[in-house]
Amino acid sequence: MDKVASSVSIIGGADGPTSIFIAGKGGKVKLTTRIQNNFRKIKRSRIKKRITANPHSLEEVVEWLKREHSAVEVSKQSHDYLEQKQSLKAFLIMRHRPDLLGELMNLEPPDGEDVEALKAFCEKIQERCDRAAEIADDIFPIDFHIYEIKWAENDCMRIGVETVWQVLDVSFSGDKKTMKQLRKLFKKIYLYYGVTAEDIKNETERYKSLLGVLCS
Repeated sequence: MDKVASSVSIIGGADGPTSIFIAGKGGKVKLTTRIQNNFRKIKRSRIKKRITANPHSLEEVVEWLKREHSAVEVSKQSHDYLEQKQSLKAFLIMRHRPDLLGELMNLEPPDGEDVEALKAFCEKIQERCDRAAEIADDIFPIDFHIYEIKWAENDCMRIGVETVWQVLDVSFSGDKKTMKQLRKLFKKIYLYYGVTAEDIKNETERYKSLLGVLCS
């Protein structure tokens, strides 16, 4: 059976699905596209009405994952952990402390397809990631963990949790049948994480994240 991989990352507020318009001849939006977009809006509206306050902390989410789904923490010495931590740290620094990156913060991709220019741009991107990785934890603290849920022999789900900046990141892989089950589990995890009444009232990033997951 074919293997399928999927990754869903929610970092402090991914919006829900957006409407994608595909123009036909004359710039008109295709009828099928308009219908699909209308169904998305209806679905989103219905889901918004069903969201109620029932929050849990990320620490509570981790304990629930261990208790109910036998989640096990991945070694902090593993290559995957170190790679993901470096990528996440760079992202969070760009978002919350761009001043720490100086001139490397605002990198503009080159125009055209000049190979040397593209190569130089990629090198700058890597330099920015390296600089972010070198920033000490007392300057920019990060508390990152990865938990794994084994589903079958070669199928699993990985949940990344960062408690300082409130990050929840999920990736999973498996055959088509397994993927369907894992997607259900992902929504279940995010529903358990939940939102507060204030999140709903102010439509905070946490609320938008939950809505985006439920609409996916």
